[in-house]
Amino acid sequence: MAYPYELGFQDATSPIMEELLQFHDHTLMIVFLISTLVLYLISLMLTTKLTHTSTMDAQEVETIWTILPAIILIMIALPSLRILYMMDEVNNPLLTVKTMSHQWYWSYEYTDYDELNFDSYMIPTTELKPGELRLLEVDNRVVLPMELPVRVLISSEDVLHSWAVPSLGLKTDAIPGRLNQTILTSTRPGLFYGQCSEICGSNHSFMPIVIEMVPLKTFENWCTSML
Repeated sequence: MAYPYELGFQDATSPIMEELLQFHDHTLMIVFLISTLVLYLISLMLTTKLTHTSTMDAQEVETIWTILPAIILIMIALPSLRILYMMDEVNNPLLTVKTMSHQWYWSYEYTDYDELNFDSYMIPTTELKPGELRLLEVDNRVVLPMELPVRVLISSEDVLHSWAVPSLGLKTDAIPGRLNQTILTSTRPGLFYGQCSEICGSNHSFMPIVIEMVPLKTFENWCTSML
């Protein structure tokens, strides 16, 4: 999860988030190189007295500053499209969880199990135990198996919401009358926090999401205890 004064992204927990972090670094390096080159040219023009009369109307220069930006855009677009297709691909999920948003809580249903569903409300500040996080803890966590593809179906029963977990690279809108889907896979166990990221009313800030990733055996025991 995020920590105070953090300037970067949260640590990646899923393969998709790792790809997003690499793409961010790749794009940031391109921006850094372009900014350095432009700053160097500006400082050069302001400090030197030497001028070339044929620079501004030379065919070669015009060709370079037309083709070079196109190449840079291609270098950004290709990995971006690759990640977009990876995020949209849902291949053979081993578990499906249906998420319904309300004002202002989440409802979860494990569709592969009978009668395994619950509501998830934020724990009020006055009821927090020592070590628990304000505005992020819930009374019922979403327990999922790690290292397995899990499909999440997301919709809403009232207004627009957005189901977002940054460390997993997830952000999917919950729209009334429409069923969106996303896929998640965690490479390690742990607790992963998120929040509704679509302004949905007066208590928008009080819709946290807590996903608990556990080994498959622990997940099976939890399902047995919930049924």
